[in-house]
Amino acid sequence: MRSISEESNLNNKKILLRLDLNVPLKNGKIEDTTRIDKILPTLKFLINQNSRIIILSHVGRPKGKQTDDLTLKPICEDLSYKLNQNIKLVIENLSQINRDNLFENNKEKIVMLENIRFYSGEEKNDVEFAKHLSSLADIYVNDAFSCSHRAHASIYGISNFLPSYAGLQLDLEVKALKKITSEIKKPITCIIGGSKISTKINIIKNLIPKFDNIIIVGGMANNIIKYMGYNIGKSLQEENSDVIIKEIFSLSEKENCKIIYPEDIVVGKELNGIPQIKELNKITSDEMILDIGPKTIQIVQNIIDYSNTILWNGPAGYFENPNFANGSIKIAEKIIENNKLDKIYSVVGGGDTVSLLNTLNAIDNFNFVSTAGGAFLEYLEGKELPGIKALN
Repeated sequence: MRSISEESNLNNKKILLRLDLNVPLKNGKIEDTTRIDKILPTLKFLINQNSRIIILSHVGRPKGKQTDDLTLKPICEDLSYKLNQNIKLVIENLSQINRDNLFENNKEKIVMLENIRFYSGEEKNDVEFAKHLSSLADIYVNDAFSCSHRAHASIYGISNFLPSYAGLQLDLEVKALKKITSEIKKPITCIIGGSKISTKINIIKNLIPKFDNIIIVGGMANNIIKYMGYNIGKSLQEENSDVIIKEIFSLSEKENCKIIYPEDIVVGKELNGIPQIKELNKITSDEMILDIGPKTIQIVQNIIDYSNTILWNGPAGYFENPNFANGSIKIAEKIIENNKLDKIYSVVGGGDTVSLLNTLNAIDNFNFVSTAGGAFLEYLEGKELPGIKALN
């Protein structure tokens, strides 16, 4: 996979740059600019190379139909401000656009095409649609790792018609993920949470042969606690998970990977209730597990101290309520402490975990924080991503 940073001659070249600018919008206002901020280095690099940039992106799921609610206009304005560049939003139908009329004069350096998912050919990976997109530029750059699990025209099909490169952010993401999947520095630990163990089973099965420890927290851990014979009261749980849990323990024993789950917990009678630390055998029927307890926190911190590499995907409890955020905060603090001492390499992914780190203002204290969602999880499952395959 070639990085665009390796290309020596980008002067005055037209670059078709696929980004993921799918940020949350409310009444035309951007609520979170994390995804925009992450791709600024690629744009600045191309600007410094005197390239002409054609931005492709999407917002939401318009399903091939134009809708005013999903215009890229507010994103275009935000990028213009952050780059101190005039960026024109091209609202004309793509079929009426060619490379000669895309830039009106020599002063124009960046244009943004309107939401690429306004066109049905995008999600269908239509060959003619991809071919027309490619006719607008000299080089294609994918800097949208978070979309790379989709075989869409602007991610996959277009690479058949243009010299294709990885953007700086995509390159960083893949290198970070290799450090937790194939180029591992051991001991390596995964801290994994989420509500359903069935949604993460393929990740866990793929990581067990490579990892030394899998720490299961959050709603997923409730199922294991129940499997071990404890009452979990009103706690979040998944039906019929015993077969999955048995499979996890069996594989971990075979591969010599330790599975860790809570030894004590914090309960409440409701989500906004009063926290109470309890042993596993003391949970009553009207209580729900909402965080890990101090004994478990200490165990997790000790494992982090022992590890050279950490993957964290999923908070330890219902962190939206500060009463039940302590476990997640203590995990974050311990990883940050070891990061500052250069003792570990840390990768974090998953929307809830990223939200937690945002509330702590701690994003920059981890080696890599992924906002890729589905692509991040599919990569951890060991699946081949169409967007990465297209660049190889």
